[in-house]
Amino acid sequence: MERLSIDLHVHTTASDGTWSPTELVRAAAAKGVSVIAVTDHDTLDGVAEATAAGLLHGVEVLPGVEITTEVGPREFHLLGYFVRPEDEALQEQLATLKNARFERGREIVRLLNQLGVAISFEEVVREAQGGAVGRPHVARALFDRGLVSRSQEAFDRWLGKGRPAYVERYKLSPTEAIELLLRSRAIPVLAHPGLSGQDAQIEPLARAGLRGLEVYHTEHSPAMVAHYRALAERLGLLQTGGSDSHGPRGTRPIDVGGVVVPDELAERLKQAELAQR
Repeated sequence: MERLSIDLHVHTTASDGTWSPTELVRAAAAKGVSVIAVTDHDTLDGVAEATAAGLLHGVEVLPGVEITTEVGPREFHLLGYFVRPEDEALQEQLATLKNARFERGREIVRLLNQLGVAISFEEVVREAQGGAVGRPHVARALFDRGLVSRSQEAFDRWLGKGRPAYVERYKLSPTEAIELLLRSRAIPVLAHPGLSGQDAQIEPLARAGLRGLEVYHTEHSPAMVAHYRALAERLGLLQTGGSDSHGPRGTRPIDVGGVVVPDELAERLKQAELAQR
């Protein structure tokens, strides 16, 4: 059997990635990655272009999304696999989330201006290239202005939680996002659980309909991978994995295919999607 290279968590300029959907697919093909899942933040806008490019370059593109949710002070990122762009209820909720990102970006710029940081919202919108506005776009605009030496510095000084230009925005709860994805017949998976620090919430989320854990991730140590693999097996959850690549200008630059993910996980994910049709 031919061996594949898969990456089930990548971003494009439809959200805060720095590759266009076509550029992402070309990069995947050049790296020998045969299957990717486009999982932009709160939008499906990059899926159609990536899918078309995938047909040209021999890369299978799985349609996905990443929804940021919140419980108290903790964020949980929910990946939805095999989302359906024609689902009106899903698109309506994603539009609300995307608009909340836009308004938060405007407020961040206002706070930065109050702090004496010379930047305009128009610069941030240009960085977003028509995609959902996020804090990384503010960071890149600050970098382009020469106000920071790297994007992460902007988060450390102004944009991170607890910093002077941090702004909250409207988010769903994890259970609301899970219900939304299930109604769309998508497969909800908890992204990078090792970063949320809330393992105690995973079992309740599984009871609420969570279908999988992202076991393999850029910031998961070998010990974390072993831990979440065992937890997924115990709870009967699917396992997924991906680089979380945002392209060469991302806050944490890592290439598509930058994390080794067992190839069979993509096939299991596809089988799970077929089983719930």
